[in-house]
Amino acid sequence: MAQQISDAELEIMKIIWGNPEKVTLFSYVMDGLAARGRPCQKNTLIVLLSRLTRKGFLSARKIGRRNEYAALVSEAEYQTAQTRNFLDKIYEGSAKGLVSALISGDLLSDGEYEELKNLLENGRESNGHSL
Repeated sequence: MAQQISDAELEIMKIIWGNPEKVTLFSYVMDGLAARGRPCQKNTLIVLLSRLTRKGFLSARKIGRRNEYAALVSEAEYQTAQTRNFLDKIYEGSAKGLVSALISGDLLSDGEYEELKNLLENGRESNGHSL
């Protein structure tokens, strides 16, 4: 998944990822954007959904007069790919460099620091996370 998506496209994907249903209707996305304080014109949303479909993030199916969308890329897959890209671009692939910057830059709350420390001490297997 090398494709990048815009901030507006990411907002749409967050709404779709957050939908407990397997398919998302156009109206659900419109309402979700409005609820997030980011209302969108119908034609603009159609263009953004078409781009996400072209980029391979969504599948689209027309059922009568309504469109149904399903995520082809999970939120976790996207986050992992973007984190990898960020690490490569900013820290030359070094997760240690990122963690060091988080700690030395005082960017972690005490709770986050403790959680990270536990993840590192307990390893990948015991908690299902990977660093």
